[in-house]
Amino acid sequence: MMRSMDFHRALAEISALRGQMARSTQFRGYGPATIAATGLLGLGTGLGQAHLVPHPAQHIGAYLALWIVTAVMAVIAIGLETLPRTWREHPALAREMILSAAMHFVPAITAGVLLTVVLLHSAPLSVWMLPGLWQLMFSLGVFSSCQLLPRAMAAVGIWYFACGLLILATGNPGLTLSGPAMGVPFGIGQLLVAAILYRGYLEYDEDQQPEA
Repeated sequence: MMRSMDFHRALAEISALRGQMARSTQFRGYGPATIAATGLLGLGTGLGQAHLVPHPAQHIGAYLALWIVTAVMAVIAIGLETLPRTWREHPALAREMILSAAMHFVPAITAGVLLTVVLLHSAPLSVWMLPGLWQLMFSLGVFSSCQLLPRAMAAVGIWYFACGLLILATGNPGLTLSGPAMGVPFGIGQLLVAAILYRGYLEYDEDQQPEA
């Protein structure tokens, strides 16, 4: 009985140690090229909205469908690369690294989804605020993830936070629901993420090279 308890205690300690190592290791699972592609997708959707949903305030369902589909496509693209890349970059801690990255970002995404549902159900006249609120939620996810990513990633959090506040400050539904109000912040933000990751990975690789 004592041996069994000691065995389970040892497993728990090993699991806790691996989790701590994952939280203190820079996450290299995100691919800069794919992140940049999602930025271009956001910019393209922002430009195409004028033709696909010319009057978003009058067709809020179509507006939401357009941007939700865009977000799902971006998440799928990132996920399809992140999973195998993480196993390649962090073979000993891949599972813990993926879980740690998800725990930092999933709460912000979940909050954004629930906020959308609540506004649609209880305050439909306030739906014009969603683009700004989405960007604020996304910024919180970025800030939360900063400890796993290059330090410069905080600039991306500031970008999304500032864009969200600026959109809300206009108080103009016609402007906040326009294509550029979502496409520009998301597009530039994701391109900035890609650039920071690319530079951060290069610096990390240089640091890991043995001195001559």
